[in-house]
Amino acid sequence: MVHRPEELPLQSLIDDALAQTPPGRRVWVALSGGLDSTLLLTLAAAAARRIPRPLRAIHVNHGLQQAAADFEAHCRTLCSRLGVPLSVEHVCVDPTNGQGLEGAAREARYAAFARCVAEGESLWLAQHRDDQAETLLLAALRGSGVRGLAGMPMGRDWQRRRLQRPLLGISRAELEAEAAHCGLAWTEDPSNAVSDQDRNYLRHAILPRLAERWPHAAGALARSAALCAEADGLLAELAKLDLEELGGAPGRLPRDGLSRLSAPRRRLLIRHCCERLGLALPPARRLESLLAQLEAREDAETRVAWPGGEARVWRGHLYLLAPVLALPTAWQLAWDGCSPLVTPYGSCRVELAGPPDGEGDLRAMARRGGERLRLARRGRRDLKRLLQELGVPPWVRGRLVVIRAGEVPVAVLDPGAGQWLVLAEGWRGTH
Repeated sequence: MVHRPEELPLQSLIDDALAQTPPGRRVWVALSGGLDSTLLLTLAAAAARRIPRPLRAIHVNHGLQQAAADFEAHCRTLCSRLGVPLSVEHVCVDPTNGQGLEGAAREARYAAFARCVAEGESLWLAQHRDDQAETLLLAALRGSGVRGLAGMPMGRDWQRRRLQRPLLGISRAELEAEAAHCGLAWTEDPSNAVSDQDRNYLRHAILPRLAERWPHAAGALARSAALCAEADGLLAELAKLDLEELGGAPGRLPRDGLSRLSAPRRRLLIRHCCERLGLALPPARRLESLLAQLEAREDAETRVAWPGGEARVWRGHLYLLAPVLALPTAWQLAWDGCSPLVTPYGSCRVELAGPPDGEGDLRAMARRGGERLRLARRGRRDLKRLLQELGVPPWVRGRLVVIRAGEVPVAVLDPGAGQWLVLAEGWRGTH
């Protein structure tokens, strides 16, 4: 966390943040219409006049309350006065998706950000020090580890964009004083006064009581979050070293090497690898189940799944991967051998050519079982045995596409990797 010296004006803080943005990179400000984002955009607009950077604002209208139209109108008026282009995104929030109202609104909001903010651009968010204190308390009440207790980072990469929170080291009281000094008007979200949501309950009922006893409670909690963020960074470095020691492939970890690590380091490494692979992190119970099954007998084919990811133990390695869906048994299509082959897993740019006297038109289809292919100098061989010889993992075998000329199997494609695994005698494939 960056701590602002008392003598450094808030405008100078925003000027410095904008100056650190590479020239030509567009900066977006997420504008809700409340005090925090109204002030952030006002200061950013002033900074952009001295430090030229393309500046835009984005307002997400969730449509969850009658005041939503007022929020949007305020944002349009403010941006017009500041001369800042505004994009307004209307979203639908589904509170029945298992995340609750707050989680669903956040998901819809970030999806809107991704639509408007191009890759390589920056998005500024207006969270402040008191928000950070609330985030740490919520994480602690959920039983989170160091990552959760670290709260919100000052800046991070997100989907090839840059998220930044220039006000994260500033208290709400300081922002209110600055807004009053600037003579700003803003909109108050009436839902913020209702304590039904956990964050609002902490804001209105818990943090004020803490501040009565410990006046600097919010600042102390924010500092603790910063220390947790530092510890989380050190743990990430440790996990990176362990991964390099075990071969450097996050999706394929040697079982023997994992067994030499302590249980906490195994958990850390598996979470680190999931992040590297873009997989959802396994819940604590699933992770413990996975660690327990690493001790199963050597020839066991272990599978542990969770929403957004799964782990397999096969031939002495732990594989971490996205859930693998088998090819529908009834799927098939005619193919000319040169056009992109469109499969349920996506389009594959592969080609296949056979002898002039081929047995018939080409068709791509799922495995039926019992397929045999004629190989050069090896005669007719069972496909199941061939896949075992090639070391094709069991979970990959279910997605393989068999190409038939008439009724004769002549080639086998892995559509996930976009490559041919087996070609019958006289057939040539490219990928």
